Amino acid sequence: MGDDEEEYHGPATLVAGGAEAEVEVHVSGHFDPLEGGYRWVGRVSADPVADAAYTSGDTAIVLRTPEGHEGRGKLAETNVWGGYRIVGSGTPPFAVPQVTPDED
Repeated sequence: MGDDEEEYHGPATLVAGGAEAEVEVHVSGHFDPLEGGYRWVGRVSADPVADAAYTSGDTAIVLRTPEGHEGRGKLAETNVWGGYRIVGSGTPPFAVPQVTPDED
C-alpha cells in the first residue's frame, strides 16, 4: 500500500447479505482531494457469507474492526485466493489520524 495511505490488517466482522462473518482483511485508504472524500480499498478472506452475497448480486457490505470502527462498501470482485476485493468511500473501517488545519 502507498506511503500516504493509512491501513489496517487483521480481524474484522463482515456484514453481507444480511449475515455476519469473522474474516481477515487488509484495507488501506486515503483522502482524495479531487473528490473531496475518503476512499478505501482492500481484500477480505474467503468466507461462505461473502460467497453467498456476491453470488446473489448483493455486494453491499459493512466492515467492522475490533476497535469499533465501521465502514460501508462493496464486494468488487473475487481474487486468486478465493476472497474478495472490497472498495468503499466515506468513513473507513479503521482509525485515521485526525487533522486540524492551522488557524491563521
